[in-house]
Amino acid sequence: MEEKRQITKPRTLSGFMELLPDKQIIFNQMVDKIRATYEKFGFLPLDTPVMELSEVLLAKAGGETEKQIYRFTKGDTDLSLRFDLTVPLAKYVAMNQNELSFPFRRYQIGKVYRGERAQAGRFREFYQCDIDIIGDGELSLAHDAEIPSIIYEVFRSLGLGDFTICINNRKLLNGLFESLSLSDKATDIMRIIDKIEKIGKEAVIEEFQDLQMSEEAITTILDFMQIKGTVPEILEKLNNLPIESETFKQGLYELTEVVKYLRIFGIPEANYKIDLTIARGLDYYTGTVYETFLNDYRQIGSICSGGRYENLAEYYTNQKLPGVGISIGLTRLFYKLNELGLLKKTEESIAKVLLLPASPNEIEKCFEIATMLRNQDIKTEVYLNDKKLKAKFKYADKLKVPYTIVIGEEEVASGKVTLKNMQTGEQQKLTVEQVIAEVTKK
Repeated sequence: MEEKRQITKPRTLSGFMELLPDKQIIFNQMVDKIRATYEKFGFLPLDTPVMELSEVLLAKAGGETEKQIYRFTKGDTDLSLRFDLTVPLAKYVAMNQNELSFPFRRYQIGKVYRGERAQAGRFREFYQCDIDIIGDGELSLAHDAEIPSIIYEVFRSLGLGDFTICINNRKLLNGLFESLSLSDKATDIMRIIDKIEKIGKEAVIEEFQDLQMSEEAITTILDFMQIKGTVPEILEKLNNLPIESETFKQGLYELTEVVKYLRIFGIPEANYKIDLTIARGLDYYTGTVYETFLNDYRQIGSICSGGRYENLAEYYTNQKLPGVGISIGLTRLFYKLNELGLLKKTEESIAKVLLLPASPNEIEKCFEIATMLRNQDIKTEVYLNDKKLKAKFKYADKLKVPYTIVIGEEEVASGKVTLKNMQTGEQQKLTVEQVIAEVTKK
């Protein structure tokens, strides 16, 4: 008696996203729109390895980041999976700086890995869509304003509607901390400020108190963060603050310059604002910082963030390489938009035309016509299983293919085919040339 074969239950690891074809099509459309926008602004593609030597990848890592690294050995080699796209970029630029043209404008869309607790909308494997502009020794502040103009174009192309790019400058915060003699706690304070949207004002106060900060200092920082108004009003209020720190003054100058360039780049004032609560907890940011929010869905959190850093590759080279960039966490954004029912398809299927041979005798003719259509960049599939025509149309319906072409004896003899619009049900007898004109017309 034949022994029953043991079946392994198919399952996907927690924190790893797999999509059915209809959703994968939408995801790919989002990637294509982001890539097209990045390239429209002249950014060059880059694809770094998913896996790096641990000593290279973790040169700057520490604390919580290092705990989340997927790290393992193969033979005698200590390896790690990349946890973002910025550190591999730093390595790449340091290795290739003599061959690159600066400012070096690169984009990268790829998967990264973080071994954190998986939960709704937070993944262990996820796509990031990054752009960075790297300077060789110096980098104009105009680039700090160019980045929001790209954010604006990206989210406009994705059709995400009402969004706001929130802008701040880390030097303002560092200058404020200097004036309060809190420079030694600046990194911790910024990490706490960065959480105010998630944990609220009272929890922030408690964490400030845990740092042994005075009530006066806490009040001053909270008052600063609550400065509101239009962009000109906020700049005026900042100018009037009695803070003598040179760091603060430099931050205010940079913020004012960025705002000036934002107007030059033509970003609508409705789509950006100064938000002094934006800190970006990562300690490598040194100047301008950004967070982008969907105004009607603030609960999603920031959908695009980044900022200016003065020395991208300090752990790999002595050459100063300042940069500015942003990252879109696409997997999380996709998950949240899908959850809210906000995803929009531009196409229901990949194939635009499905060829249906009436019998196996017409398969050769189908391939001949398919080649003619594909030569005109029309995505075309040929149905090859020998089933009844009803089953073939059912297959087309399920795939949501816009057009089908039936090829039978009559069509082969007449030199015309039967084109069916699957949405309207309309059928026409057409030559292949007429089919091409019909399915490609706007």
